[in-house]
Amino acid sequence: LTGWWKNELGSRMHVSAVDSQCNFSSEYHTAVSSAQKPIKPSPLVGSQHLNEDGQCTFDFTVNWKKFSDSTAIFVSQCFTGAGGEEVLQITWLLQEKVDSLPSDWKATR
Repeated sequence: LTGWWKNELGSRMHVSAVDSQCNFSSEYHTAVSSAQKPIKPSPLVGSQHLNEDGQCTFDFTVNWKKFSDSTAIFVSQCFTGAGGEEVLQITWLLQEKVDSLPSDWKATR
């Protein structure tokens, strides 16, 4: 899982190391945001489950606190593509801060 990863929108994540407990921390560089403040690299923390075949499942959380009142969680699996390249298939949820409980319906994407 270590290295730079880029998605189709141009967002990037860098994982420099995974510790002996399969945990990692790093930065996420999003290319898209609905926040009014300038985008900044944001801290992420996560963990992976590595199988013998080298393909892993993993999760991570990004705290956008440097420019937004939201948090996102990502869950994924790493696959090896037909050409031998590694591909991360990711699903995510973003939770934005809202002003009241009745507004909660619009808080999650």
